[in-house]
Amino acid sequence: MKKHAKWVWIAVAVLLVFPLSLPAEEGMFLLNQLPMERLRAMGFQLSADDIYRPGGGGLSDAVVMVGGGTGAFVSPKGLILTNHHVAFRAIQINSSPEHNYIREGFWAKTLQEELPAPGYECYVTLSFRDITDRVLKGISRDLKAVDRFKTIERRISEIEEKESDENKGIEARVVSMYDGMYYYLFKYLRIRDVRLVYAPPQSIGNYGGDIDNWMWPRHAGDFSFLRAYVGPDGRPAEYSKDNVPFSPRTYLKISTKGIREGDFIFIMGYPGRTMRYRSSYSVRYAQEVSYPLRIRLFKDMIAVLEEEGEKNPELKIKFASRLMGLNNVLKNNQGMLEGLKKSRLLKRKLEMEEKLQEFLRSNPDLEKKYGHVLDQIGALYAGLNKTAYRDLLLGFMNYGSQMYNFASTIYKWSLEKQKPSKERDPQFHDRNIKRLKERMKLAQRDLHPPTDARMLEMFLLKLSELSDELQPLPVKEIFQRYPELGKKEAVHRFVQELYSKTQLADLDARMRMMEMSNEQLMNLNDPLVRFAAEMNPVQEAVQKESEAFSGEISRLRPLLIQAIREWKKTDLYPDANRTIRFTYGTVKGYEPRDAVIYRYATRLSGVLEKDTGEEPFNCPEKLKRLAEKKDFGPYVDPVLGDVPVDFLGTTDITGGNSGSPVMNARGEYVGIAFDGNYESMTSDWQFDPDLTRTIAVDVRYILFILDKFSGARNILEEMTIQ
Repeated sequence: MKKHAKWVWIAVAVLLVFPLSLPAEEGMFLLNQLPMERLRAMGFQLSADDIYRPGGGGLSDAVVMVGGGTGAFVSPKGLILTNHHVAFRAIQINSSPEHNYIREGFWAKTLQEELPAPGYECYVTLSFRDITDRVLKGISRDLKAVDRFKTIERRISEIEEKESDENKGIEARVVSMYDGMYYYLFKYLRIRDVRLVYAPPQSIGNYGGDIDNWMWPRHAGDFSFLRAYVGPDGRPAEYSKDNVPFSPRTYLKISTKGIREGDFIFIMGYPGRTMRYRSSYSVRYAQEVSYPLRIRLFKDMIAVLEEEGEKNPELKIKFASRLMGLNNVLKNNQGMLEGLKKSRLLKRKLEMEEKLQEFLRSNPDLEKKYGHVLDQIGALYAGLNKTAYRDLLLGFMNYGSQMYNFASTIYKWSLEKQKPSKERDPQFHDRNIKRLKERMKLAQRDLHPPTDARMLEMFLLKLSELSDELQPLPVKEIFQRYPELGKKEAVHRFVQELYSKTQLADLDARMRMMEMSNEQLMNLNDPLVRFAAEMNPVQEAVQKESEAFSGEISRLRPLLIQAIREWKKTDLYPDANRTIRFTYGTVKGYEPRDAVIYRYATRLSGVLEKDTGEEPFNCPEKLKRLAEKKDFGPYVDPVLGDVPVDFLGTTDITGGNSGSPVMNARGEYVGIAFDGNYESMTSDWQFDPDLTRTIAVDVRYILFILDKFSGARNILEEMTIQ
C-alpha cells in the first residue's frame, strides 16, 4: 500500500464499540492486507501469494462476483458453484407451468442442454490499486458539497472509461474505502454469457423457506451450478451457440475430508455493505427512520405480489424471484432493527462520542481541526430525516412499478442524451446505455401490467399521505382531476387510465422510445411517459439533495476517522463495498441465550425431522428413502454418524457473500456460505464474536445430492474431488 494509507492500519478504535484489538474472527480484509501472523498462528498453511497475485495464479482468481452474490470456479471448464438463491433468477426465468424447474430442479447432462441465464454476468478480479491521488487531487475542503460530489463523480467516470477495454472484456470500477478517505481502482474480466447447469429442487435448495431464513439450525442444500462461456477466441462475448466454456486461471479443488469443530476456515467473496465506522447519527437514522419505513414498504409490496400470485400458477412462477428477494431483505431489516435495539448500539455510540469530544477539548489544536465534525454530521442528518419517507417512497416506486420505471428511465434518457457523455448522470454514460437496454428487455419476463398498476397505485396513495410541503405536485393534481372521487378511487381511476393507454407494456414500443429525441417522445403523448415527465423535477430535486448530502458526508466522515485516530490506535479493515475480501475463523457453534446451546453442524436426519410434507418443509420422497436406508456412500461424517448438511463458522460476512467458497487451511473447498444467523444480523454495524456466525452448506452434502439423489455423474467427474 502507499505510504499515506499506512496510518489506517494503526487508526481508529472505531467508536469505542470495538475492543482495542480486533477479535480473531473479525474483518473483511483486502487481499493485500492479510493478517499473516495471526493466520499462521491459527493454522493457515498458505502464503499471501497463494491467495492473491496481481499477475494471476492465486486462489482469488477462482472467486467470482455473479448474480448479486459470489461464486467459485470448480473446474477447468468454467463450472461455477454458487447458491441456489443466487441462481434462482436463472431457474425462474427458464421455468414454466410445463417445466417448473423451481419445483422439479434442473440438470443438464451435456453442455448442449445448459440453459441461458439472461441478466447474469460473471466478474473475475484481475487487479486493484490505490488511486486516491488521481481522484482527490486539487479538491479543497472548502469546495461546495455538490461541486465536490460532481467533481469526484466526473473523475471516477473518466478513470473508469480510460481504464476499461470492452474489446478485451475488461471493466474498471473505482470504489471508495474508509468512507471516502481513499479510492481504489479494481479491474475485472466481465464474462457476459452465463448458463444454468444444475439446480436441486426447491424442496432441497430452499428447504425451510422464509421460516428458516436467517435461522439456526438450518437444513438447506442452498447450492446450484452455473457455467461461464466466452467466444471461440477466448474473449468475453454475448450469448451464442458458438461460444465455448471459459478456462479460468485457477479453480478450486473439492475436499471430502470434512470439517470438525475448531477447524480453521477462511472465505473469499464479494460482501455488499457494512457501516461499522459510522456515527451515532447514522445509527439513529437507521434505527428510528430507515429500517422502520423500509419494513413497512417491503411488507406492502410482498402482499401485492402474493395476492396476485395466488390467482394464477404462471404468475406465481413469474413473481417467485422478486418475492424471494423481498422476503429476504424484509427479514434482514427486521433483524437489524431488533438487534440495534437489543444491543443498545446507539447508546454506546453516544457515550463514545462524548469521550471523543472530551479528548478533543483537552487538545486545542485537535479541537480546532476536528471539534466541529460531529455537529456538522448531525446537522446533515437532521435535514435527511425531514424528507426520508418521501425519498424512500420515490425510490421504492421505481422498483415496485416496472412500467413507471420504464417511463422515468426513457424520459430521463431523452434529456441526458442531449449532453456530452461525461456530463450526464453516470447511469446514462455511453458505456452504460447498452446494459440499460438489456435490463429493460429482461424485465419483460417478469412484467404483469395489472399487478404493476396495483403497485403504482399503492405508492401514489402513500405519497398522497405526505404533508402538503412534501407531497409532489403531480400527485396533488390527481385529486384536482377527479374532485368528485375520494383519494383511493381517484388514484385508481388515474392509474387505470395511464395503463389503458400507455404503450410501455410492449417491449418493441419502449425500445423504439429509447431511440427517440425528447421532442419525438413527448409528441407520442403516452400518458405514463407524460406522468414521468411531470414527476421528473421532483426526482431531480431529490437527487440534488442526495448529491449534496453525499458530497458533504464524504468530507466529514474521513475527518471523524482521523479524529479518532488521534485518540485510539488499532488495526482497521475497510468497510465492505462489494469488492473481493478475505475473512477467516473457525468452525464453531454458539449460545444465543441462557441455557440454549447450538452445535456446529446439522445432519440429514434433521431434514427428516422437519419434514411436514408441505412447503417449505416438503422433503423429497427419494431423499427420505436414501436417509432411511442410510445410503450415504462416502459422504458420511464419522463424528456425526450421518451425512452433514450445514455448519457454522465464525467468519465475518454480509450480503453479497452468498455463494462464497468456504476453504480449509490448505485452500480446499469444504463448504458454501449462504446465510448468517438471526442473532448476528446487526453485524453490518458491529461484530460480536460470541454470536456472529456464517451458515454454510457442507460440500459433502452437495456431493451426496449430486451423486445419490440426482446421479449427476457428469458434474462430479468434471470437478477435482480429493
